[in-house]
This record gives sequence, structure tokens and C-alpha cells, in this order.
Amino acid sequence: MSESNPRLFRLLLEVSELERAVTFYSELLGTTGQPVRGGRHYFDCGGVIVGLVDVSPAGRAPRPITEYLYFAVPNLDVVYRRAASLGCLANEQVHGAAAGDIVVRPWGERSFYVADPYGNRLCFVDDTTLFFG
Repeated sequence: MSESNPRLFRLLLEVSELERAVTFYSELLGTTGQPVRGGRHYFDCGGVIVGLVDVSPAGRAPRPITEYLYFAVPNLDVVYRRAASLGCLANEQVHGAAAGDIVVRPWGERSFYVADPYGNRLCFVDDTTLFFG
């Protein structure tokens, strides 16, 4: 990567009830993150900050992101157990297989999908199976 190329450093997810959202994401991600002024909480996810932004003070509901957010993890089974205990495993199908199950996808990644309480869709991928195209 060239020094002049842009670098993604933060992605924000809209939530309501910030404390509840922090509890959910802390359990799912296995880290506590850090509170930030202005109704935010940040999680360092390997060079990219995933931030929770409480939009309820503005009097509106959170808007979910439109695409999946992908996380590479060293122990997929541990994250899967956390997601299952939170009841957030995805119900849809991905290429003919249950999204909420740990499956080796057609492109070779071992992964599973979840949905947070705000409609954001996330995918967790075994970091030894990452596909870069």
C-alpha cells in the first residue's frame, strides 16, 4: 500500500440505549472497548475502530449499515459460542447454507453470520481461512 492511499480507521454503527449496546458488543467481541464523549463507545478491531453511536438523543431510531461487516478472528468457535449465548446468530441462508452455522463457504472461508439488536449484520471469519480475491 502506498503512503498516499487512504486508510480506513473508523466505522460507526448507530445504536440506541448505549449501555445495552456496549454490553452486547463487549460480550460478542470479547473486549470492553472504551467510552468516548458524545454518546459513543469505541472498540479497537485491529487497526479499524468500530464505534457505537447512540442516536436516540436525536429522537430517531438507529439505521443499520447496508452490508455485512467482516471480522477476522483467531478462534472462531469461541466467538460462535458467545454469539449463540447472545441469541444473535443469523437466520438467513448464504449460498445455500445456514448463515448462523459455522460453515466453510464456497470461497474457502470458515465463517458464521450474526445480526445485532439494531439490524447491523456481521460476519466472523476464521483468520486462517481469509479470502482476498
